[in-house]
Amino acid sequence: MKKIKVLIVDDHTLVRAGVRALLSLSSDIEVIGEASDGLEALEKIRQNPPDVVLMDLAMPVMGGLETTRRIKKEYPGIQVIVLTQYDDSEYVIPVIEAGARGFVTKMAAFSELATAIQTAYNGDSYLSPEAATVLVKDYQQKTSLDDERDPYKLLTDREKEVLKLVAEGHTAKEIASLLVVSPKTVEWYKTRLMNKLNIHNKTDLIRYAIRKRIILS
Repeated sequence: MKKIKVLIVDDHTLVRAGVRALLSLSSDIEVIGEASDGLEALEKIRQNPPDVVLMDLAMPVMGGLETTRRIKKEYPGIQVIVLTQYDDSEYVIPVIEAGARGFVTKMAAFSELATAIQTAYNGDSYLSPEAATVLVKDYQQKTSLDDERDPYKLLTDREKEVLKLVAEGHTAKEIASLLVVSPKTVEWYKTRLMNKLNIHNKTDLIRYAIRKRIILS
């Protein structure tokens, strides 16, 4: 069986030695080199391309994020796993955006690191539980902010009723009859809700209602 070739990139000699020792326990993984910074890593890759790079983030000369971007641009077939002490959104999200296939903390057990390497080698993504939690929280926060900014929440219950009925194709007179108000009042509600939604014609109003699943397309 072909071994997975790994390059370890970290500016701490003891960390590199420790990771190498751990990976030597696996019959499926072969450490083919080490580098202490991003520039050295790129040179090692040019000389002997690995399958997977274990990448630290905070390094001199060239840090892990920039090195990851360079690797993915110049060697898209090489997978990068960030191995770091950091586990907050300030680091996790930029790492994913840079093209890394995995994110593992230095507190991880050997079995987790080996799984991450195998997963990345197979072309899939691996996130440590800590990193996954960070991404979920970040998504929830963004969703919450989006909900707060949604102008639909500014509409009154009556305006929402009018929006639905207008989008369904009812005339002002029909809506007035259904809601037991005057057609003039319906037009007033319609104008108010369109201003709140920043919508200027009936066609866009219908599209908005479909997008919000207020009515079916």
